[in-house]
Amino acid sequence: MTDLAAVKAALKTQAVETPSWAYGNSGTRFKVFAQAGVPRTPFEKIDDAAKVHEFTGAAPTVALHIPWDKVEDYAALGKHAGERGVKIGAINSNTFQDDAYKLGSVCAPDPAVRRKAVDHLLECVDVMDATGSRDLKLWFADGTNYPGQDDIRGRQDRLAEALAEVYRRLGDDQRMLLEYKFFEPAFYHTDVPDWGTAYAHCLKLGEKAQVVVDTGHHAPGTNIEFIVATLLREGKLGAFDFNSRFYADDDLMVGAADPFQLFRIMYEVIRGGGFTAETAFMLDQCHNIEAKIPAIIRSVLNVQEATAKALLVDRDALAAAQADGDVLEANAVVMDAYNTDVRPLLREVREEMGLDPEPLKAYKASGWGEKIVAERVGGEQAGWGA
Repeated sequence: MTDLAAVKAALKTQAVETPSWAYGNSGTRFKVFAQAGVPRTPFEKIDDAAKVHEFTGAAPTVALHIPWDKVEDYAALGKHAGERGVKIGAINSNTFQDDAYKLGSVCAPDPAVRRKAVDHLLECVDVMDATGSRDLKLWFADGTNYPGQDDIRGRQDRLAEALAEVYRRLGDDQRMLLEYKFFEPAFYHTDVPDWGTAYAHCLKLGEKAQVVVDTGHHAPGTNIEFIVATLLREGKLGAFDFNSRFYADDDLMVGAADPFQLFRIMYEVIRGGGFTAETAFMLDQCHNIEAKIPAIIRSVLNVQEATAKALLVDRDALAAAQADGDVLEANAVVMDAYNTDVRPLLREVREEMGLDPEPLKAYKASGWGEKIVAERVGGEQAGWGA
């Protein structure tokens, strides 16, 4: 029998980090679509992120992307976040939007290009120092398009050398989170294509290096919950980038394509002891045709609902059925939890936290959407590459 009081207590501790770039303009590979009221500065992005936390109670940090969120005074940005009731989360590097990185960044054959990339990563650690951020999140677009274009093993050596230099720069309470992506933009091979490659580098680097699982960065049919279970077992799961995809890395709202998969992932997180502050739960998605803030609120709610269902799995009954080899009963225990309507439970949790039980309705009634459309006139809207 599941202890509902314990489930509620766990849900009240949940934290989902939102990405600064999700509040800006974004689009497809062919067109960026502008929306009225989009932030023009990192300070305004934080204002919007604070609204998501205000109405959900579950989004206390906002990730930055450098140089998209570059400011003169990062300490002032951190102070601004604190005044709005949130904190700066992971610092995301950018080694993919410069002409110099055409043949790669930290893996490029040109030592000068590699130096440029590593210097940027070290700059990101400086930003961490100034904002109090714990996590440096790294994703590399590095790879090749043609057989023979470059030395595959040599690129791994260059990657290891760059990561080691940045790792040495980290403070005692800081971490390196290494993300992987099995394709795009490179078509022949990608330098960090899978969890095994990321894990191998992190294992060699040390305890402060952890793997990031992006739920959109896998081939169709990949059992992501198995990867999660394995990394937790090895003590190397540092963070998630939550999103959804239908075909490839679509960066759609988490839970939109396969909510059952999100539930299965969250069950393995809970079962493996990963539902703690040591595992960063982050959104990494863009909102091209839907309103930004409501879509992010909806995403946070989707993660909460999947988590609530995962917490409701009767683990004693499941273990008993598994021990008896009762395949159907074991599956039924899992499906009973997944098929539970947890929305009333989550409404109760929010009321007990002093929040409106219906975050989306509360946000709409707040008038914030109309306010930012009216006030954010002039200047340059934030978006991809800014």
